[in-house]
Amino acid sequence: MSPERADTNSPQQPPLGELERAFIDEFVRGRGYDPLKLSDLSEHEREALLKDASVYASSKLTEVESRSHFVQEIHDHSGGSTSKPE
Repeated sequence: MSPERADTNSPQQPPLGELERAFIDEFVRGRGYDPLKLSDLSEHEREALLKDASVYASSKLTEVESRSHFVQEIHDHSGGSTSKPE
C-alpha cells in the first residue's frame, strides 16, 4: 500500500474506493499522524500504521455494506413503499 494519495477521479477507482480512503485517513489522523506526511515515518512504522488502517477501513466498509443490505431487505419486505397506510 502506497502512502501517496490515489487519484479519486480515476476511472479505475473501485466503487467504494473514496470511502475506503476516507476511513484510512480517519484512522491515521486518529493515531496522530498527517496522512500526507506518512513518508516522514520509517518504513516499518509506515507499513504497520497502514496495515492497521487497512484492517480498520475493511471493517468499516463491511459495516457499510451490511447496513446497505439490511436496508435493502427492509425495503424488499415492505414492498418498497415508504408511505404510511391510511
